[in-house]
Amino acid sequence: MNGLKDNSQKADFLGVFIALVSVARPLQWSKNLLVFLPLFFSVNQVWSLDDLSGAVSLGLRAGAAFAIFIGLSASVYMLNDCLDVERDRAHPRKRHRPVASGRLPVGVALTSAAALTVLGLVAAFLINPLLGVVCLAYVAIQDAYTVRLKRIVLIDVFCVASGFVLRVVAGAAVIEVPMSEWLYICSGLGALFIALSKRRSELSSAGESAIIQRDTLRGYTLPMLDQMIALAAASALVTYALYTFIADNLPDNRAMLLTLPFVAFGLLRYMFLVHTRDSGENPEEMLVTDAPLAASVLLWIGASATILLVAG
Repeated sequence: MNGLKDNSQKADFLGVFIALVSVARPLQWSKNLLVFLPLFFSVNQVWSLDDLSGAVSLGLRAGAAFAIFIGLSASVYMLNDCLDVERDRAHPRKRHRPVASGRLPVGVALTSAAALTVLGLVAAFLINPLLGVVCLAYVAIQDAYTVRLKRIVLIDVFCVASGFVLRVVAGAAVIEVPMSEWLYICSGLGALFIALSKRRSELSSAGESAIIQRDTLRGYTLPMLDQMIALAAASALVTYALYTFIADNLPDNRAMLLTLPFVAFGLLRYMFLVHTRDSGENPEEMLVTDAPLAASVLLWIGASATILLVAG
């Protein structure tokens, strides 16, 4: 009997652990790769391949920030799922989430969220006080979004976009390198483009149940979102072009302008998928399932790395 009881306890523990990993949204951890963006663009500025020890040191610091944001973002997802448990049960896809389906008790999720928040913030402040301040701002904004701000039209998408920008700021803070303001502006506009595209897909696919699934959807219309998406995409493309043209940390020969076609194609391909397949609700899945979009990202990374290493 004791053996059966032990096996049952192990099975329960394993089930809760799997549910915790699931509620932490592993597919969305790709967003946290933005913390490496300042490190990527600072090659030959604060580090180079000639100094491998220095490069490894900065890489480890950026990796620590990446891990911290995994924990902090997971805590936000857990809090969100606990507060939205009833609403998620009315959603055709979200009803299968661990908390909504009952696989993960609300108490366990809330306790885990609090623990991850405290551990993440303490680690951030120990590594770099400025990183700690950025992480604290991230938690404050995202928790406020989860509790209240996600119900306010336009404020909701700006809160989502801020999470992307703060990841880039954190990446610069942890390696202590100044970045061009154009990179932050471009990141913010690109994130706003993604957030608006997400709302459009939610509104388009939800139909009559849109208001039940998300309060702010009652304040949006498809024509309005189409205009906002087009404006955000155009602005992001222009600011990226300006960044490649005038940023101090990039090669003086302006070779980075050659990467502009990859960014333009990626934005247009994303818009195509949002309008024809309503795929914007899950951008992280779109990135790994759509070959042309993934190819544009990989080609941009390859071209940018080559230019920074060779021309820098």
